[in-house]
Amino acid sequence: MNVAAVLFDLDGTLLDHDGAAATAVVASFPDADPAFVARRWAELTEEAVDRYLAGELTFTEQRRARITALARELGLGAWDDARADAWLAGFLRRYEAAWRAYPDARPAVAALARRGLRLGVITNGDAVQQRAKLKAIGLDARLPYVLTSSEAGVAKPAAEIFLAACAALRLRPAETAYVGDRLATDARAAVDAGLRGVWLDRDASGPDVRDEAGVVRITGLDAVVGLVGRADG
Repeated sequence: MNVAAVLFDLDGTLLDHDGAAATAVVASFPDADPAFVARRWAELTEEAVDRYLAGELTFTEQRRARITALARELGLGAWDDARADAWLAGFLRRYEAAWRAYPDARPAVAALARRGLRLGVITNGDAVQQRAKLKAIGLDARLPYVLTSSEAGVAKPAAEIFLAACAALRLRPAETAYVGDRLATDARAAVDAGLRGVWLDRDASGPDVRDEAGVVRITGLDAVVGLVGRADG
């Protein structure tokens, strides 16, 4: 796969978002069943973030929606905005303290940089928080180009966010590979936009995509290094 640039998803690809979120929410409810709290928080987050990306909720509203729903399910009653915001402040401190890069992230990015490839990130979410994550895990300098959905005004899987990134880098989509942990939102969406789609299936539990045009499946970021080469020109 000869390309001039490799762009990455952030949460679930470079940064262990699920691990950080689980650590933070379980610590916030020490008397509750940790498995239930971690699982339900992940589900509520998925639902709320989808509504935020669809424009149904603001960034603050989707955060409040998650915790007020979880509090009700834990039998803690109805929380008003003030209580939700106070809890969220503590959760965010724990969540940020738990931000970690996956072990294969830094070595893979460094190896690609040594090849002279242009590197960056396309991520759904708030620009300030997503850029803070990259800095916290030490990848901001290695991944100088960052485009978030809050900046682009459109979110993955829409083709527009991928095409905007390619245009900013002055590259054709076919010269650009995109690596992400979600088959539909990342790899298939990238292919639909004309990029080279690489699906990171870390636990090797997803469907077989060998017959799916344009999508390559890997189980670790180290495989990206062997997968891509630098396009001439």
